[in-house]
Amino acid sequence: MFKVSKHVLAAKPCHILVRPGDIAERVLVVGDLGRANSIAKELLKKAKLVNSNRGFNTYTGYFEGTKVTVATHGIGGPSAAIAIEELVMLGARLIIRLGTCGGLIEEIKVGDVVVAIGASYPPGGAVGMYAPRICYPAVSDPEVTLELQKALSEEGFRVWRGLVASSDAFHAEEANLPTWSSLGMIAVEMECATIFTVARLRKLKAGAALLIIDNLATGDFFSSGSEERRLLELKAARGSLRTLVRLPIE
Repeated sequence: MFKVSKHVLAAKPCHILVRPGDIAERVLVVGDLGRANSIAKELLKKAKLVNSNRGFNTYTGYFEGTKVTVATHGIGGPSAAIAIEELVMLGARLIIRLGTCGGLIEEIKVGDVVVAIGASYPPGGAVGMYAPRICYPAVSDPEVTLELQKALSEEGFRVWRGLVASSDAFHAEEANLPTWSSLGMIAVEMECATIFTVARLRKLKAGAALLIIDNLATGDFFSSGSEERRLLELKAARGSLRTLVRLPIE
């Protein structure tokens, strides 16, 4: 018989290594550590880097007078699951993913934002580890979703609310595009299904705002590293942070 270690029973973070109180209840998570660095530098006041271990760059500071954390979750479901689990252990109660995605329908334009109401996912993978033998409903919190749509619209974005596909293999997505679009998915990304599932199981609110950086139906795209894209990411971050500070922590 396997013996459960004291470390597992204690459920202590082993990747996000911070001191008590370093993580706010309100957390914005991003995949790219460079994006986390930029948001902290340009949008937070008194931002402090509290973790850089394993590339999970994490900052805590203030936005419009409210304490918030901006954390990196890396690429894909397994990495995102680690980040969300450990942020919850450290006191997070409301989490918003700010990411990028590819559009799957012609009507969505590069520079638009998708607010995900739910995410599909391939059988197994990270979600399958949490919910074996069932198709778990990976859905966002409705209150967070509606507030995100409102805040991002106020920032001037054209906002789409809909279902997204969470992919486990970035370079193997092309064969799946017709299936996803035929089933009503409007965009593809890599982490929402896992984040929504872990959040629901750990009893915290979660939502996601996704900037369209390319459209797989039309071939339109932002050049990587373009100034226009960087400014749109910051504008989307501002709307997402406003959502974090507006929503009550229950």
